[in-house]
Amino acid sequence: MKVESYALGLDLGGTSVKAVALDGDVLVGQDHEPFDLAEPMAFAGAMERVVGRFTERLGRPLSIGVSAPGILALDDRSIAHMPRRFEGLEGLVWGDRLGRSEGVPVVNDANAALLGEVGFGAGRGARHAVLLTLGTGVGGAVLSDGRLLRGHTGKAGHLGHVSLNPEGAPDICNAPGSLEDAMGNHNVGSRTAGRFATTHDLVRAVESGDEGARGIWLRSVRTLAAAIASFGNVLDPEVVIVGGGVARAGETLFGPLRTLLADMEWRPGGKGLRLVPAELGELAGAHGAALWGRRGFPPQDSSNGLL
Repeated sequence: MKVESYALGLDLGGTSVKAVALDGDVLVGQDHEPFDLAEPMAFAGAMERVVGRFTERLGRPLSIGVSAPGILALDDRSIAHMPRRFEGLEGLVWGDRLGRSEGVPVVNDANAALLGEVGFGAGRGARHAVLLTLGTGVGGAVLSDGRLLRGHTGKAGHLGHVSLNPEGAPDICNAPGSLEDAMGNHNVGSRTAGRFATTHDLVRAVESGDEGARGIWLRSVRTLAAAIASFGNVLDPEVVIVGGGVARAGETLFGPLRTLLADMEWRPGGKGLRLVPAELGELAGAHGAALWGRRGFPPQDSSNGLL
């Protein structure tokens, strides 16, 4: 089956490339290609294979967008900074690699996930939105008046590195007592004095009635609520979307989080933010990349209203 005009979105993850093809707002295909990060540039080869399969099945895509970790170059054509992982990703111009003379717009993976959720998922139609991804660390992205918040150097939206305890230990970005260190899966062992190895283990103990585990869990959730309330005061989003592996705890997370947020959030006129779980799962970034690619160059083009 050939499709006359479709947008292809490619999302580079830690072990695989995930992809979707969109004809307008209709999903017409998806794909997944694993790679071994230890092999030099294996991730780029995986991208090329996915593009080749879509081209064979559906025809040449009208546009391609790439979602990748790291800080974006100012011209949107590559990732400028991605230390310690994905050797060869920094400075790689995807338009050249994928044979697209018109260029391939690149977007940070957290920003792409937010665009995906606003375009097709839990935040559909929002113009003021915050995304938090709770996993190994805590990722984030901000949409303000329909535009991605990017900042002076491109690092805006790293919400996991907000400091909530100035007396705490510094995290990997030097933020003391950060949200990431309070809620991320990477340090559950130290946060629980060795009782639990993963957040999944901690949540399972909470759900089985372990009061000690419940106390540990609620301390982390309270920190998350304080962060969200603070983001509400600074950014005033209409919706906060929470995704990632930790969010799979469902009401064990969202129940106490809503209760705590009700006590902390400033709600002028009684109007507060909506707190919702992410809907698109591992395909959020690919959906967002497709939207990002569809806008084309130059970066200032706002034809789809989502920058």
